Amino acid sequence: GLGAILLTGCVMTEKYEAEKARALNFQRLLAQEEKRTGDLDSETKRLKRENVDLEARNREMAAQVQAVREQLGRIQEEATAMREAAMLKEQEALLAKPRKAAPKPRRPEREPERAAPAQERGIFDSPVVATPEPEPERMPAGAGGSRYHQVKPGETLYRLSRQYGVDVPTLKRWNNLSDNQIEVGQRLLVGRE
Repeated sequence: GLGAILLTGCVMTEKYEAEKARALNFQRLLAQEEKRTGDLDSETKRLKRENVDLEARNREMAAQVQAVREQLGRIQEEATAMREAAMLKEQEALLAKPRKAAPKPRRPEREPERAAPAQERGIFDSPVVATPEPEPERMPAGAGGSRYHQVKPGETLYRLSRQYGVDVPTLKRWNNLSDNQIEVGQRLLVGRE
C-alpha cells in the first residue's frame, strides 16, 4: 500500500514537472511570438509611413514633371514665335529695300504697257495704276470673292502670308492692323477678287 502511494506520488511529481516544463516552454514560445508580432507591427507601421512619404514625393514629382512640360511647351511656342518674328523682320526688310531702291524703274516699265489700255478704256485707269493690287489678285483670283481666315493658336501674320500667298503689309492694310499682333479667334481677310 505504502509503496503504491509512494510510486503514485513519484509519478505525480514527474507529471507535474513535465507539465510545468511544458507550460514554461509554452510561455517562452508565446513570449517569442508576441515579440515577433510586435516587431512585425512596428515594421508595418514604418512601411505605412514610408508609403505615405513615397506617395507624397510621387505627387510632388508628378507636379514638377507637369510644370516642366508646361514650361517646355511655352518655351517651344516662344521659340517658334521668335523664329517667325525674325523671318517676318527679314521679309519686311527685304520688301522695304526694293520699294525704296526700285519704284522709279518699275513705273516707267509698267506705264508704257498700260498706256494704251488706259487710253482705250478710260474708266479702268485708276485701278490699273495702283501697284499693290496685282500681287493679292493673283492668289485668290480663283476663289470668286473675298476669302477669310479665323486665327488659330500659334498662327502669325507671317505664317498666314505664306499660306495664302499675300505679303504681310497687304494683310495688315486689308485688316486695318497697326502692328503684327493678331489674336486667336480673330477673323482676317486673306484674299480678294
